[in-house]
Amino acid sequence: MISLPPERLKQILLQTGVVSAEAFDAAAEEATRRDQNPIDVLISRGILSEDYFYRVLGKALNVESVRLTEVSMDENVLRLIPDAIARARRVILFGKNADGSYNAAMENPTDLETINFLALRLGAPVHPYLATDRDLNRGYSRYGAKETQDFKEIIEEQIRESLRSQARGVEEAAQEVPIVAIVDNLIRYGLSSRASDIHFDVLETEVLVRFRVDGVLREIISLPKSVHSAVVARIKILSGLRIDEHARPQDGRFKYAVADREVDVRVSVLPTFYGEKPELRLLDAAQKPLSFEELGMFDDAKAALREGISKSYGMVLVCGPTGSGKTTTLYSVMNVLNRPEVNIVTVEDPIEYDMKFVNQVQVNPVAGITFASGLRSILRQDPDIMMVGEIRDADTAGIAVQSALTGHLVLSSLHTNDSPTAVPRLMDMQVKPFLVSAVLNVILSQRLVRRIHVGCIESYEPDEKEIMSIRNQIREIGMDPDEIKLPKRLYRGKGCDTDNGTGYEGRVALFEAMAMSEEIRKFIIDPGFSLDGLRRLARKGGMVTMFEDGLRKAELGLTTLEEIFRVVRE
Repeated sequence: MISLPPERLKQILLQTGVVSAEAFDAAAEEATRRDQNPIDVLISRGILSEDYFYRVLGKALNVESVRLTEVSMDENVLRLIPDAIARARRVILFGKNADGSYNAAMENPTDLETINFLALRLGAPVHPYLATDRDLNRGYSRYGAKETQDFKEIIEEQIRESLRSQARGVEEAAQEVPIVAIVDNLIRYGLSSRASDIHFDVLETEVLVRFRVDGVLREIISLPKSVHSAVVARIKILSGLRIDEHARPQDGRFKYAVADREVDVRVSVLPTFYGEKPELRLLDAAQKPLSFEELGMFDDAKAALREGISKSYGMVLVCGPTGSGKTTTLYSVMNVLNRPEVNIVTVEDPIEYDMKFVNQVQVNPVAGITFASGLRSILRQDPDIMMVGEIRDADTAGIAVQSALTGHLVLSSLHTNDSPTAVPRLMDMQVKPFLVSAVLNVILSQRLVRRIHVGCIESYEPDEKEIMSIRNQIREIGMDPDEIKLPKRLYRGKGCDTDNGTGYEGRVALFEAMAMSEEIRKFIIDPGFSLDGLRRLARKGGMVTMFEDGLRKAELGLTTLEEIFRVVRE
Protein backbone atom coordinates (compact mmCIF):
# COMPACT_ATOMS: atom_id res chain seq x y z
CA MET A 1 0.00 0.00 0.00
CA ILE A 2 1.29 3.45 -0.93
CA SER A 3 2.99 5.21 1.98
CA LEU A 4 1.71 8.79 2.20
CA PRO A 5 1.40 10.95 5.34
CA PRO A 6 -1.98 10.36 7.04
CA GLU A 7 -2.92 14.03 6.65
CA ARG A 8 -2.33 13.82 2.89
CA LEU A 9 -4.46 10.68 2.64
CA LYS A 10 -7.14 12.35 4.73
CA GLN A 11 -7.16 15.41 2.48
CA ILE A 12 -7.51 13.24 -0.65
CA LEU A 13 -10.38 11.19 0.77
CA LEU A 14 -12.31 14.08 2.29
CA GLN A 15 -12.53 15.68 -1.15
CA THR A 16 -14.44 12.63 -2.41
CA GLY A 17 -17.17 12.95 0.24
CA VAL A 18 -17.13 9.17 0.69
CA VAL A 19 -15.13 9.24 3.93
CA SER A 20 -15.85 11.65 6.77
CA ALA A 21 -13.15 13.24 8.91
CA GLU A 22 -14.40 11.29 11.94
CA ALA A 23 -14.27 7.97 10.06
CA PHE A 24 -10.75 8.64 8.81
CA ASP A 25 -9.48 9.71 12.25
CA ALA A 26 -10.93 6.56 13.82
CA ALA A 27 -9.35 4.42 11.09
CA ALA A 28 -5.98 6.18 11.50
CA GLU A 29 -6.04 5.58 15.26
CA GLU A 30 -6.90 1.91 14.73
CA ALA A 31 -4.24 1.59 12.02
CA THR A 32 -1.58 2.89 14.42
CA ARG A 33 -2.63 0.32 17.02
CA ARG A 34 -2.53 -2.55 14.48
CA ASP A 35 0.58 -1.28 12.67
CA GLN A 36 -1.42 -1.03 9.43
CA ASN A 37 -2.22 1.62 6.83
CA PRO A 38 -5.42 3.67 7.48
CA ILE A 39 -6.62 2.70 3.99
CA ASP A 40 -6.43 -1.01 4.90
CA VAL A 41 -8.65 -0.35 7.92
CA LEU A 42 -11.18 1.66 5.87
CA ILE A 43 -11.30 -1.12 3.26
CA SER A 44 -11.73 -3.86 5.89
CA ARG A 45 -14.63 -1.91 7.44
CA GLY A 46 -16.36 -1.66 4.07
CA ILE A 47 -16.18 2.16 4.04
CA LEU A 48 -13.94 2.20 0.98
CA SER A 49 -13.12 -0.19 -1.87
CA GLU A 50 -9.56 -0.70 -3.09
CA ASP A 51 -10.39 -0.01 -6.75
CA TYR A 52 -12.19 3.25 -5.90
CA PHE A 53 -9.34 4.40 -3.66
CA TYR A 54 -6.75 3.87 -6.39
CA ARG A 55 -8.90 5.75 -8.94
CA VAL A 56 -9.20 8.68 -6.54
CA LEU A 57 -5.51 8.50 -5.65
CA GLY A 58 -4.46 8.52 -9.30
CA LYS A 59 -6.45 11.71 -9.93
CA ALA A 60 -5.09 13.38 -6.80
CA LEU A 61 -1.48 12.56 -7.75
CA ASN A 62 -2.12 13.43 -11.40
CA VAL A 63 -0.79 10.09 -12.65
CA GLU A 64 -2.35 7.36 -14.76
CA SER A 65 -3.24 3.97 -13.30
CA VAL A 66 -2.33 0.68 -14.93
CA ARG A 67 -3.61 -2.88 -14.57
CA LEU A 68 -0.65 -5.14 -15.30
CA THR A 69 -2.94 -8.09 -15.97
CA GLU A 70 -4.55 -6.15 -18.81
CA VAL A 71 -1.45 -4.90 -20.63
CA SER A 72 1.00 -6.74 -22.86
CA MET A 73 4.28 -6.79 -20.95
CA ASP A 74 7.59 -6.84 -22.81
CA GLU A 75 9.70 -9.55 -21.11
CA ASN A 76 12.97 -7.95 -22.29
CA VAL A 77 11.96 -4.61 -20.78
CA LEU A 78 10.75 -6.28 -17.58
CA ARG A 79 14.17 -7.87 -16.98
CA LEU A 80 16.10 -4.64 -17.30
CA ILE A 81 15.42 -4.35 -13.56
CA PRO A 82 16.27 -7.54 -11.58
CA ASP A 83 13.56 -9.23 -9.55
CA ALA A 84 15.11 -8.38 -6.16
CA ILE A 85 15.46 -4.68 -6.99
CA ALA A 86 11.95 -4.50 -8.47
CA ARG A 87 10.44 -6.02 -5.33
CA ALA A 88 12.49 -3.85 -2.97
CA ARG A 89 11.54 -0.68 -4.89
CA ARG A 90 7.93 -1.85 -5.47
CA VAL A 91 8.16 -1.17 -9.20
CA ILE A 92 7.80 -3.08 -12.49
CA LEU A 93 8.90 -1.98 -15.96
CA PHE A 94 6.18 -2.98 -18.39
CA GLY A 95 6.88 -1.17 -21.66
CA LYS A 96 9.14 0.98 -23.79
CA ASN A 97 7.87 3.94 -25.82
CA ALA A 98 8.87 5.05 -29.31
CA ASP A 99 10.91 7.94 -27.93
CA GLY A 100 13.05 5.53 -25.88
CA SER A 101 11.41 6.26 -22.52
CA TYR A 102 10.11 3.49 -20.24
CA ASN A 103 6.79 2.89 -18.47
CA ALA A 104 7.00 1.83 -14.82
CA ALA A 105 4.16 0.58 -12.64
CA MET A 106 4.78 1.77 -9.09
CA GLU A 107 3.23 1.46 -5.67
CA ASN A 108 4.14 5.10 -5.08
CA PRO A 109 4.50 7.07 -8.35
CA THR A 110 5.59 10.13 -6.33
CA ASP A 111 8.76 8.34 -5.18
CA LEU A 112 11.28 10.59 -6.99
CA GLU A 113 14.25 8.67 -5.59
CA THR A 114 13.12 5.46 -7.30
CA ILE A 115 12.20 7.28 -10.53
CA ASN A 116 15.66 8.92 -10.66
CA PHE A 117 17.31 5.58 -9.80
CA LEU A 118 15.52 3.90 -12.72
CA ALA A 119 16.28 6.73 -15.13
CA LEU A 120 19.97 6.62 -14.22
CA ARG A 121 20.14 2.83 -14.51
CA LEU A 122 18.27 2.76 -17.83
CA GLY A 123 19.79 5.90 -19.27
CA ALA A 124 16.36 7.11 -20.36
CA PRO A 125 13.30 8.94 -18.94
CA VAL A 126 10.79 6.94 -16.89
CA HIS A 127 7.03 7.53 -16.84
CA PRO A 128 5.47 6.37 -13.53
CA TYR A 129 2.06 4.71 -13.35
CA LEU A 130 0.05 3.88 -10.23
CA ALA A 131 -0.54 0.16 -9.56
CA THR A 132 -2.20 -1.70 -6.69
CA ASP A 133 -0.26 -3.96 -4.32
CA ARG A 134 -2.07 -7.00 -5.64
CA ASP A 135 -1.38 -6.09 -9.26
CA LEU A 136 2.33 -5.60 -8.56
CA ASN A 137 2.55 -8.96 -6.80
CA ARG A 138 0.93 -10.65 -9.78
CA GLY A 139 3.38 -8.86 -12.04
CA TYR A 140 6.33 -10.21 -10.06
CA SER A 141 5.21 -13.74 -10.94
CA ARG A 142 6.36 -12.97 -14.49
CA TYR A 143 9.94 -13.03 -13.22
CA GLY A 144 9.38 -16.48 -11.81
CA ALA A 145 7.75 -17.71 -15.00
CA LYS A 146 10.87 -16.86 -17.00
CA GLU A 147 13.38 -18.04 -14.41
CA THR A 148 11.75 -21.46 -14.12
CA GLN A 149 11.68 -22.26 -17.84
CA ASP A 150 14.85 -24.34 -17.36
CA PHE A 151 13.69 -25.64 -13.98
CA LYS A 152 13.73 -29.32 -14.99
CA GLU A 153 17.24 -29.07 -16.40
CA ILE A 154 18.45 -27.44 -13.17
CA ILE A 155 16.86 -30.15 -11.00
CA GLU A 156 18.17 -32.95 -13.25
CA GLU A 157 21.70 -31.58 -12.96
CA GLN A 158 21.36 -31.40 -9.17
CA ILE A 159 20.12 -35.00 -9.13
CA ARG A 160 23.15 -36.10 -11.16
CA GLU A 161 25.43 -34.29 -8.72
CA SER A 162 23.66 -35.96 -5.81
CA LEU A 163 24.14 -39.42 -7.33
CA ARG A 164 27.85 -38.66 -7.81
CA SER A 165 28.16 -37.56 -4.19
CA GLN A 166 30.22 -39.70 -1.83
CA ALA A 167 27.98 -38.96 1.17
CA ARG A 168 27.69 -42.09 3.30
CA GLY A 169 24.54 -41.61 5.35
CA VAL A 170 21.09 -40.09 4.81
CA GLU A 171 21.71 -37.22 7.23
CA GLU A 172 25.03 -36.43 5.56
CA ALA A 173 23.42 -36.58 2.11
CA ALA A 174 20.67 -34.23 3.28
CA GLN A 175 23.34 -31.60 4.03
CA GLU A 176 25.03 -31.97 0.63
CA VAL A 177 24.71 -29.04 -1.77
CA PRO A 178 22.75 -30.93 -4.51
CA ILE A 179 19.99 -32.12 -2.12
CA VAL A 180 19.82 -28.70 -0.43
CA ALA A 181 19.53 -27.11 -3.88
CA ILE A 182 16.79 -29.53 -5.02
CA VAL A 183 14.54 -28.72 -2.04
CA ASP A 184 15.37 -25.02 -2.27
CA ASN A 185 14.54 -24.84 -5.99
CA LEU A 186 11.30 -26.78 -5.56
CA ILE A 187 10.11 -24.32 -2.90
CA ARG A 188 11.18 -21.31 -4.98
CA TYR A 189 9.47 -22.70 -8.07
CA GLY A 190 6.34 -23.38 -6.03
CA LEU A 191 6.27 -19.80 -4.77
CA SER A 192 6.82 -18.33 -8.25
CA SER A 193 4.03 -20.59 -9.55
CA ARG A 194 1.64 -19.33 -6.79
CA ALA A 195 1.38 -22.86 -5.37
CA SER A 196 -0.36 -23.28 -2.03
CA ASP A 197 0.95 -26.85 -1.51
CA ILE A 198 3.85 -29.02 -2.68
CA HIS A 199 3.19 -32.78 -2.71
CA PHE A 200 5.87 -35.47 -2.91
CA ASP A 201 3.95 -38.57 -4.04
CA VAL A 202 6.08 -41.67 -3.41
CA LEU A 203 5.64 -44.34 -6.07
CA GLU A 204 7.40 -47.67 -6.55
CA THR A 205 10.27 -46.39 -8.71
CA GLU A 206 10.00 -42.57 -8.54
CA VAL A 207 8.80 -39.59 -6.54
CA LEU A 208 6.22 -37.45 -8.32
CA VAL A 209 6.26 -33.75 -7.32
CA ARG A 210 2.95 -31.94 -7.73
CA PHE A 211 1.93 -28.33 -6.99
CA ARG A 212 -1.56 -27.22 -6.02
CA VAL A 213 -2.17 -23.97 -7.89
CA ASP A 214 -5.52 -22.20 -7.54
CA GLY A 215 -6.92 -25.32 -5.88
CA VAL A 216 -5.95 -27.75 -8.68
CA LEU A 217 -3.02 -30.21 -8.51
CA ARG A 218 -0.51 -30.02 -11.34
CA GLU A 219 2.31 -32.49 -12.06
CA ILE A 220 5.70 -30.73 -12.06
CA ILE A 221 8.58 -33.17 -12.15
CA SER A 222 9.55 -36.76 -11.35
CA LEU A 223 12.50 -37.42 -9.02
CA PRO A 224 14.38 -40.76 -8.97
CA LYS A 225 13.68 -42.94 -5.95
CA SER A 226 17.42 -42.86 -5.13
CA VAL A 227 17.20 -39.27 -3.83
CA HIS A 228 13.94 -39.78 -1.92
CA SER A 229 15.45 -40.51 1.51
CA ALA A 230 17.84 -37.57 1.32
CA VAL A 231 15.10 -35.15 0.20
CA VAL A 232 12.81 -36.29 3.03
CA ALA A 233 15.69 -35.95 5.51
CA ARG A 234 16.41 -32.42 4.26
CA ILE A 235 12.76 -31.42 4.76
CA LYS A 236 12.79 -32.98 8.25
CA ILE A 237 15.97 -31.07 9.20
CA LEU A 238 14.42 -27.78 8.06
CA SER A 239 11.22 -28.38 10.06
CA GLY A 240 12.84 -29.81 13.19
CA LEU A 241 11.49 -33.36 12.82
CA ARG A 242 13.11 -36.64 13.78
CA ILE A 243 15.22 -38.03 10.94
CA ASP A 244 15.31 -41.55 12.44
CA GLU A 245 11.50 -41.82 12.76
CA HIS A 246 9.93 -43.46 9.69
CA ALA A 247 6.87 -45.31 10.99
CA ARG A 248 4.83 -42.45 12.50
CA PRO A 249 3.34 -39.28 10.99
CA GLN A 250 5.19 -36.08 11.90
CA ASP A 251 4.21 -32.42 11.66
CA GLY A 252 6.47 -29.38 11.72
CA ARG A 253 7.10 -25.99 10.17
CA PHE A 254 9.87 -23.61 9.18
CA LYS A 255 10.38 -20.10 7.81
CA TYR A 256 11.59 -19.58 4.26
CA ALA A 257 12.86 -16.17 3.14
CA VAL A 258 12.35 -15.23 -0.50
CA ALA A 259 12.91 -11.82 -2.13
CA ASP A 260 10.90 -9.25 -0.18
CA ARG A 261 8.88 -11.53 2.07
CA GLU A 262 9.00 -14.43 4.50
CA VAL A 263 6.94 -17.54 3.92
CA ASP A 264 5.76 -19.92 6.63
CA VAL A 265 6.09 -23.53 5.41
CA ARG A 266 3.90 -26.04 7.23
CA VAL A 267 5.18 -29.61 6.88
CA SER A 268 3.44 -32.98 7.18
CA VAL A 269 5.34 -36.25 6.71
CA LEU A 270 3.17 -39.35 6.33
CA PRO A 271 4.37 -42.99 6.11
CA THR A 272 2.96 -44.64 2.96
CA PHE A 273 3.40 -48.06 1.33
CA TYR A 274 6.42 -46.99 -0.75
CA GLY A 275 7.98 -44.59 1.76
CA GLU A 276 7.47 -41.34 3.60
CA LYS A 277 5.40 -38.69 1.79
CA PRO A 278 6.19 -35.05 2.67
CA GLU A 279 3.59 -32.35 2.02
CA LEU A 280 4.50 -28.67 2.27
CA ARG A 281 1.89 -25.92 2.68
CA LEU A 282 3.17 -22.46 1.73
CA LEU A 283 1.70 -19.64 3.80
CA ASP A 284 2.61 -16.01 3.26
CA ALA A 285 3.26 -14.83 6.82
CA ALA A 286 2.89 -11.18 5.78
CA GLN A 287 -0.46 -11.58 4.05
CA LYS A 288 -2.99 -9.12 5.38
CA PRO A 289 -6.62 -10.12 6.07
CA LEU A 290 -8.87 -9.44 3.10
CA SER A 291 -11.97 -7.28 3.26
CA PHE A 292 -15.35 -8.95 2.69
CA GLU A 293 -15.44 -7.38 -0.78
CA GLU A 294 -11.99 -8.77 -1.65
CA LEU A 295 -13.16 -12.22 -0.55
CA GLY A 296 -15.93 -11.98 -3.15
CA MET A 297 -19.00 -11.28 -0.98
CA PHE A 298 -21.96 -9.51 -2.52
CA ASP A 299 -24.25 -7.22 -0.52
CA ASP A 300 -26.65 -9.96 0.67
CA ALA A 301 -23.89 -12.13 2.19
CA LYS A 302 -22.08 -9.10 3.63
CA ALA A 303 -25.26 -7.80 5.27
CA ALA A 304 -26.04 -11.19 6.85
CA LEU A 305 -22.48 -11.63 8.13
CA ARG A 306 -22.16 -8.08 9.48
CA GLU A 307 -25.49 -8.48 11.29
CA GLY A 308 -24.30 -11.77 12.81
CA ILE A 309 -20.98 -10.39 14.07
CA SER A 310 -22.50 -7.15 15.36
CA LYS A 311 -24.01 -9.02 18.32
CA SER A 312 -22.07 -9.35 21.55
CA TYR A 313 -22.88 -13.05 21.95
CA GLY A 314 -23.93 -16.05 19.89
CA MET A 315 -22.19 -18.20 17.29
CA VAL A 316 -21.01 -17.44 13.76
CA LEU A 317 -20.13 -20.51 11.70
CA VAL A 318 -18.18 -20.69 8.45
CA CYS A 319 -18.76 -23.99 6.67
CA GLY A 320 -17.17 -25.86 3.80
CA PRO A 321 -14.73 -28.67 2.98
CA THR A 322 -10.98 -28.60 3.61
CA GLY A 323 -9.26 -25.96 1.49
CA SER A 324 -12.36 -23.85 0.86
CA GLY A 325 -10.98 -20.69 2.49
CA LYS A 326 -12.83 -20.89 5.83
CA THR A 327 -9.82 -19.78 7.88
CA THR A 328 -9.19 -16.80 5.58
CA THR A 329 -12.80 -15.69 6.10
CA LEU A 330 -12.52 -16.09 9.87
CA TYR A 331 -9.36 -13.96 9.90
CA SER A 332 -11.18 -11.29 7.88
CA VAL A 333 -14.01 -11.32 10.43
CA MET A 334 -11.52 -11.00 13.31
CA ASN A 335 -9.83 -8.11 11.53
CA VAL A 336 -13.18 -6.26 11.49
CA LEU A 337 -13.82 -7.08 15.17
CA ASN A 338 -10.27 -6.33 16.37
CA ARG A 339 -10.82 -3.16 18.45
CA PRO A 340 -9.16 -1.86 21.63
CA GLU A 341 -12.27 -2.47 23.73
CA VAL A 342 -12.51 -6.23 23.07
CA ASN A 343 -10.38 -9.22 24.07
CA ILE A 344 -10.09 -11.76 21.24
CA VAL A 345 -8.62 -15.20 22.00
CA THR A 346 -8.27 -18.04 19.50
CA VAL A 347 -7.52 -21.77 19.51
CA GLU A 348 -6.12 -22.81 16.13
CA ASP A 349 -4.51 -25.80 14.44
CA PRO A 350 -2.28 -24.40 13.09
CA ILE A 351 -1.92 -20.64 13.59
CA GLU A 352 -1.76 -19.66 9.93
CA TYR A 353 -1.33 -15.89 10.20
CA ASP A 354 -0.06 -13.69 13.00
CA MET A 355 -2.68 -11.09 13.98
CA LYS A 356 -1.64 -8.19 16.18
CA PHE A 357 -3.60 -7.74 19.45
CA VAL A 358 -5.26 -11.15 19.05
CA ASN A 359 -4.23 -13.80 21.60
CA GLN A 360 -3.61 -16.90 19.49
CA VAL A 361 -3.21 -20.39 21.00
CA GLN A 362 -1.75 -23.30 19.02
CA VAL A 363 -3.35 -26.73 19.48
CA ASN A 364 -0.74 -29.10 20.93
CA PRO A 365 -2.09 -32.54 21.96
CA VAL A 366 1.32 -33.53 23.40
CA ALA A 367 1.03 -30.64 25.84
CA GLY A 368 -2.64 -31.37 26.46
CA ILE A 369 -3.96 -28.45 24.41
CA THR A 370 -6.89 -29.56 22.24
CA PHE A 371 -9.74 -27.46 20.88
CA ALA A 372 -11.90 -28.48 23.85
CA SER A 373 -9.26 -28.00 26.58
CA GLY A 374 -8.09 -24.78 24.92
CA LEU A 375 -11.64 -23.45 25.00
CA ARG A 376 -11.92 -24.21 28.72
CA SER A 377 -8.70 -22.32 29.36
CA ILE A 378 -9.81 -19.39 27.18
CA LEU A 379 -12.92 -18.93 29.33
CA ARG A 380 -10.65 -18.13 32.27
CA GLN A 381 -9.00 -15.33 30.23
CA ASP A 382 -12.05 -13.03 30.29
CA PRO A 383 -12.62 -13.11 26.49
CA ASP A 384 -15.21 -11.09 24.59
CA ILE A 385 -14.70 -12.92 21.30
CA MET A 386 -13.49 -16.49 20.90
CA MET A 387 -12.36 -18.11 17.67
CA VAL A 388 -12.22 -21.90 17.52
CA GLY A 389 -10.40 -23.08 14.41
CA GLU A 390 -12.77 -26.00 13.91
CA ILE A 391 -15.58 -27.78 15.76
CA ARG A 392 -14.70 -31.45 15.32
CA ASP A 393 -16.39 -33.29 18.18
CA ALA A 394 -19.21 -33.19 20.69
CA ASP A 395 -16.96 -31.95 23.51
CA THR A 396 -15.77 -28.91 21.53
CA ALA A 397 -19.29 -28.24 20.23
CA GLY A 398 -20.77 -28.33 23.73
CA ILE A 399 -18.23 -25.91 25.22
CA ALA A 400 -18.52 -23.56 22.21
CA VAL A 401 -22.31 -23.48 22.48
CA GLN A 402 -22.24 -22.85 26.23
CA SER A 403 -19.73 -20.04 25.69
CA ALA A 404 -21.97 -18.44 23.06
CA LEU A 405 -24.92 -18.64 25.45
CA THR A 406 -23.06 -16.94 28.29
CA GLY A 407 -22.15 -13.63 26.74
CA HIS A 408 -19.35 -14.50 24.30
CA LEU A 409 -19.26 -14.15 20.52
CA VAL A 410 -17.90 -17.45 19.19
CA LEU A 411 -16.47 -17.79 15.69
CA SER A 412 -15.73 -21.21 14.28
CA SER A 413 -15.69 -23.46 11.22
CA LEU A 414 -17.56 -26.65 10.49
CA HIS A 415 -17.26 -29.24 7.74
CA THR A 416 -20.62 -29.26 5.93
CA ASN A 417 -21.71 -29.00 2.30
CA ASP A 418 -23.97 -25.97 2.72
CA SER A 419 -25.30 -23.59 5.36
CA PRO A 420 -28.56 -25.38 6.36
CA THR A 421 -26.67 -28.69 6.91
CA ALA A 422 -24.75 -27.08 9.79
CA VAL A 423 -27.90 -27.31 11.93
CA PRO A 424 -28.32 -31.13 11.86
CA ARG A 425 -24.52 -31.46 12.04
CA LEU A 426 -24.53 -29.71 15.43
CA MET A 427 -27.42 -31.92 16.51
CA ASP A 428 -25.32 -34.97 15.53
CA MET A 429 -22.69 -33.62 17.93
CA GLN A 430 -25.26 -33.90 20.74
CA VAL A 431 -26.18 -30.22 20.84
CA LYS A 432 -29.89 -30.09 21.68
CA PRO A 433 -32.16 -28.42 19.09
CA PHE A 434 -33.30 -25.65 21.46
CA LEU A 435 -29.63 -24.73 22.07
CA VAL A 436 -28.87 -24.73 18.32
CA SER A 437 -31.87 -22.47 17.79
CA ALA A 438 -30.84 -20.08 20.54
CA VAL A 439 -27.12 -19.83 19.86
CA LEU A 440 -26.72 -19.38 16.10
CA ASN A 441 -26.40 -15.85 14.65
CA VAL A 442 -25.49 -16.64 11.05
CA ILE A 443 -24.12 -19.58 9.05
CA LEU A 444 -21.87 -18.86 6.09
CA SER A 445 -20.78 -21.62 3.72
CA GLN A 446 -18.29 -21.22 0.90
CA ARG A 447 -16.26 -22.79 -1.90
CA LEU A 448 -13.29 -21.47 -3.87
CA VAL A 449 -13.39 -21.21 -7.66
CA ARG A 450 -10.61 -20.11 -9.99
CA ARG A 451 -10.76 -16.56 -11.33
CA ILE A 452 -10.67 -15.95 -15.05
CA HIS A 453 -7.37 -14.33 -16.03
CA VAL A 454 -8.41 -10.85 -17.16
CA GLY A 455 -5.43 -10.66 -19.51
CA CYS A 456 -6.99 -13.22 -21.87
CA ILE A 457 -10.70 -13.08 -21.03
CA GLU A 458 -13.32 -13.47 -23.75
CA SER A 459 -17.12 -13.50 -23.69
CA TYR A 460 -19.54 -15.89 -25.39
CA GLU A 461 -23.21 -16.81 -25.47
CA PRO A 462 -24.01 -20.02 -23.56
CA ASP A 463 -25.19 -22.86 -25.78
CA GLU A 464 -28.28 -24.99 -25.24
CA LYS A 465 -26.29 -27.70 -23.44
CA GLU A 466 -24.97 -25.23 -20.86
CA ILE A 467 -28.41 -23.71 -20.32
CA MET A 468 -29.83 -27.21 -19.78
CA SER A 469 -27.05 -27.99 -17.25
CA ILE A 470 -27.89 -24.79 -15.35
CA ARG A 471 -31.59 -25.62 -15.28
CA ASN A 472 -30.89 -29.19 -14.09
CA GLN A 473 -28.63 -27.93 -11.29
CA ILE A 474 -31.30 -25.46 -10.18
CA ARG A 475 -33.78 -28.35 -9.95
CA GLU A 476 -31.25 -30.39 -7.92
CA ILE A 477 -31.10 -27.70 -5.26
CA GLY A 478 -34.90 -27.75 -5.05
CA MET A 479 -35.72 -24.59 -6.99
CA ASP A 480 -37.82 -23.82 -10.03
CA PRO A 481 -35.59 -22.92 -13.04
CA ASP A 482 -38.23 -20.49 -14.27
CA GLU A 483 -37.74 -18.40 -11.12
CA ILE A 484 -34.03 -17.89 -11.80
CA LYS A 485 -32.70 -15.41 -14.34
CA LEU A 486 -30.48 -17.43 -16.66
CA PRO A 487 -27.26 -15.81 -17.91
CA LYS A 488 -27.29 -14.51 -21.50
CA ARG A 489 -23.53 -14.00 -21.67
CA LEU A 490 -20.70 -15.87 -20.00
CA TYR A 491 -16.91 -15.54 -19.94
CA ARG A 492 -13.81 -17.73 -20.14
CA GLY A 493 -10.05 -17.36 -20.39
CA LYS A 494 -8.41 -18.22 -23.70
CA GLY A 495 -5.17 -19.20 -21.94
CA CYS A 496 -1.81 -17.43 -22.29
CA ASP A 497 1.82 -17.61 -21.17
CA THR A 498 1.11 -15.71 -17.96
CA ASP A 499 -1.44 -18.26 -16.70
CA ASN A 500 0.35 -21.33 -18.16
CA GLY A 501 -2.41 -21.79 -20.70
CA THR A 502 -5.11 -22.42 -18.08
CA GLY A 503 -7.12 -19.21 -18.60
CA TYR A 504 -7.23 -18.76 -14.79
CA GLU A 505 -5.29 -16.72 -12.26
CA GLY A 506 -6.15 -16.56 -8.56
CA ARG A 507 -9.35 -17.61 -6.82
CA VAL A 508 -12.57 -16.09 -5.54
CA ALA A 509 -15.12 -17.54 -3.11
CA LEU A 510 -18.75 -18.49 -3.67
CA PHE A 511 -20.88 -17.79 -0.59
CA GLU A 512 -24.17 -18.89 0.91
CA ALA A 513 -25.28 -16.96 4.02
CA MET A 514 -28.18 -18.17 6.16
CA ALA A 515 -29.32 -15.54 8.66
CA MET A 516 -31.24 -16.86 11.67
CA SER A 517 -34.77 -15.44 11.54
CA GLU A 518 -37.40 -16.12 14.22
CA GLU A 519 -39.19 -18.39 11.76
CA ILE A 520 -36.07 -20.48 11.28
CA ARG A 521 -35.40 -20.65 15.05
CA LYS A 522 -38.93 -21.95 15.67
CA PHE A 523 -38.63 -24.51 12.86
CA ILE A 524 -35.36 -25.92 14.32
CA ILE A 525 -37.11 -26.87 17.58
CA ASP A 526 -40.24 -28.12 15.77
CA PRO A 527 -40.75 -31.91 16.07
CA GLY A 528 -41.33 -31.96 12.30
CA PHE A 529 -37.90 -30.47 11.55
CA SER A 530 -36.28 -31.60 8.29
CA LEU A 531 -33.26 -30.42 6.32
CA ASP A 532 -35.28 -29.92 3.13
CA GLY A 533 -37.81 -27.86 5.07
CA LEU A 534 -35.02 -25.73 6.52
CA ARG A 535 -33.58 -25.10 3.05
CA ARG A 536 -36.98 -24.01 1.74
CA LEU A 537 -37.47 -21.70 4.73
CA ALA A 538 -34.00 -20.20 4.35
CA ARG A 539 -34.54 -19.48 0.63
CA LYS A 540 -37.93 -18.00 1.43
CA GLY A 541 -36.16 -15.69 3.89
CA GLY A 542 -33.79 -14.43 1.19
CA MET A 543 -30.84 -16.83 1.32
CA VAL A 544 -28.95 -16.88 -1.98
CA THR A 545 -27.63 -20.40 -2.63
CA MET A 546 -24.02 -21.01 -3.50
CA PHE A 547 -24.94 -21.98 -7.06
CA GLU A 548 -26.89 -18.75 -7.54
CA ASP A 549 -23.94 -16.78 -6.19
CA GLY A 550 -21.74 -18.61 -8.67
CA LEU A 551 -24.02 -17.68 -11.57
CA ARG A 552 -23.82 -14.02 -10.55
CA LYS A 553 -20.02 -14.19 -10.55
CA ALA A 554 -20.01 -16.00 -13.90
CA GLU A 555 -22.15 -13.24 -15.44
CA LEU A 556 -19.69 -10.64 -14.14
CA GLY A 557 -16.74 -12.44 -15.71
CA LEU A 558 -15.14 -13.42 -12.39
CA THR A 559 -15.22 -17.18 -13.05
CA THR A 560 -16.51 -19.76 -15.49
CA LEU A 561 -19.59 -21.98 -15.51
CA GLU A 562 -17.26 -24.98 -15.62
CA GLU A 563 -15.62 -23.92 -12.34
CA ILE A 564 -18.97 -23.44 -10.63
CA PHE A 565 -20.10 -26.93 -11.56
CA ARG A 566 -16.74 -28.35 -10.47
CA VAL A 567 -16.99 -27.08 -6.91
CA VAL A 568 -20.75 -27.17 -6.36
CA ARG A 569 -21.03 -30.78 -7.50
CA GLU A 570 -17.97 -32.00 -5.53
